[in-house]
Amino acid sequence: MMAALNNFLKFLEHQKRYAVPTITAYRSDLNQFFHYLDTIYGTVPLMDIKAFHVRSWVVELSQEHTPKTVSRKLSALKTFFKYLLKRDLITHNPMLKITTPKVSSRVPVVVRETELAQLFEEISFTDDFPGQRDRLVLEIFYATGMRRAELIGLKIADIDLKKRQMRVLGKGNKERMLPFSKNLAVLIEQHIKLRNNVFPENTNQALLLTNKGEPMYPKMVYNLVKRYLGMVTTVEKKSPHVLRHSFATHLSDNGADLNAIKELLGHANLSATQIYTHSSIEKLKKIYQQAHPKAGRSD
Repeated sequence: MMAALNNFLKFLEHQKRYAVPTITAYRSDLNQFFHYLDTIYGTVPLMDIKAFHVRSWVVELSQEHTPKTVSRKLSALKTFFKYLLKRDLITHNPMLKITTPKVSSRVPVVVRETELAQLFEEISFTDDFPGQRDRLVLEIFYATGMRRAELIGLKIADIDLKKRQMRVLGKGNKERMLPFSKNLAVLIEQHIKLRNNVFPENTNQALLLTNKGEPMYPKMVYNLVKRYLGMVTTVEKKSPHVLRHSFATHLSDNGADLNAIKELLGHANLSATQIYTHSSIEKLKKIYQQAHPKAGRSD
């Protein structure tokens, strides 16, 4: 079983070119499923896994996780069993009889423009390396809408300060070019100079480093964003992805073309981008309710 899992993960990495965080999530979800099987049913060969095994796991998951999380875990199983079937490692696919929990469409969590303006204009960042790096992390997230993994992987060579654009390696190793403002170009240039002064002999090409001169890591970036957003907003979730949502929503609110937002975000299809128009519609509804004379009437 473990050999099949390892080969599957290598397939995702080398042939499907999935991002490292995605592969890590698949490994975790599948290991969780196998651990459940061992605990409840004992050793079950891959060939003997049936739909009722999976349904039993879903029941347990549903007691602690949201439908969205359960759906994600089932997606990992579906991809895995499809892989096994194509390679004749199993003769039937137990996932064909599994119904994925319905996930309600939710408007993305967004930090208001006024709150982000407060973050960049009123919050004091220290003039030393950590303070200036932290500010740059927040500025890049909100200015480009890139993902956390994309930010961590950003190299100095990926940035063209003259053309004010940066090359980003997204999901599936797909590259895209992101424009940025003159103000951000100044901040990046200043950061690179400070970085070179603090770490003159460091050969690492990552733009953003820890206080020890190593590339930033996911938990550090998450905690940084959470800490600073907590200073200006009361939204329940405070994460790098919230800044990505805010970037896209504010573009949509201010009239940006949906296809342009799709390209900036690196979405594979337009349906993933349409949640930001829903957010804009919710904003329009509120304006309508407040401003239209008959909005609150039943006639």
